[in-house]
Amino acid sequence: MEEIGIKNKHRVQKHGEVFTPKKIVKSMLEIQEVNEACKSLTSTFLEPSAGEGAFLTAILERKLNIVVEQYNDGLERFENYSLLTLTSLYGIELLEDNAQTCVLNMFQVYYDIYKEQVQLHNGELKKKVLDSAKEIISSNIRQGDFLSRNTIDGKPLVFSEWSPINMRKTTKNIKIQRTEYTLDEIYENTEKEFGEIINKAINKTIEPYKQLDMFELLEEDVESEKEISKKMRYIPVNITDVYTKEMEEFYE
Repeated sequence: MEEIGIKNKHRVQKHGEVFTPKKIVKSMLEIQEVNEACKSLTSTFLEPSAGEGAFLTAILERKLNIVVEQYNDGLERFENYSLLTLTSLYGIELLEDNAQTCVLNMFQVYYDIYKEQVQLHNGELKKKVLDSAKEIISSNIRQGDFLSRNTIDGKPLVFSEWSPINMRKTTKNIKIQRTEYTLDEIYENTEKEFGEIINKAINKTIEPYKQLDMFELLEEDVESEKEISKKMRYIPVNITDVYTKEMEEFYE
C-alpha cells in the first residue's frame, strides 16, 4: 500500500505539513550518530516537528528491543527499564490532532511490546506501569511552536527531565527525580534545584478592576506573600509510580 504523505493541501499550504515516509525514517535511523544514540536507553531525542510520531515511534521500537534483549531477566526489571526508555523521547507538534495521534502511537508501541513480555513471563499487565507510561509520554510530547518555544496560547513550552537516582547495572527498581524546565531554560542550560516545577502562577489572568476596601487589600497582600514563599516540588519516586506526580511543600 502506498503511504500517504499529506492529509490535505490546505494543511500543507498553511502549516507545511508533510509526513515522513517509513523508508526515509529507516534511512535516518541508519545515520551513525543516530544509530549509536538509539543503543543508549538514556540518550535523549527531541523531534521539533513530531507529526504523528513516525520518527519517535521508530526510535522507541529500537530502544525497547534493547530492553528486551538486555534487561529482561524478569518482568519487573523490564517494566522499569522500558519506562526509562520512554523518558528519553521528546517531541513538539504544532497541530493538535497530530500531537494527540503521536501520543497514542507511542503508547501503542509501548503497550504492544509490554504485553508480549507479560505473556513471556506469565505475568499480568500492571495498571500503574501503563499509567506511568501515559504520564511520561503525555509530558514529553507537547503541542506548540518549536520556533517561538511557546504553546499555541503563548505560554512557555514545559518539559520534564527524568533523572535516575544512584542507578547501577544491577539496579532492578529505578528511582526517578522529575524536574520541569521551559524550552528556553533547556536552551540556556539553566541550572535548577531537583524537583523544581514551573510556577503555574505566572499564567494566572488578571481580574477586571473591582472596588475593594483597604482591609481587603491588606489581607490579600499577606496571603500573596504566603503564596510566593510556599512552593511545591516533585519528590523522588519509583519509576513505576511517576503517574502519582507526588510532590512536597517547601518554603524559601
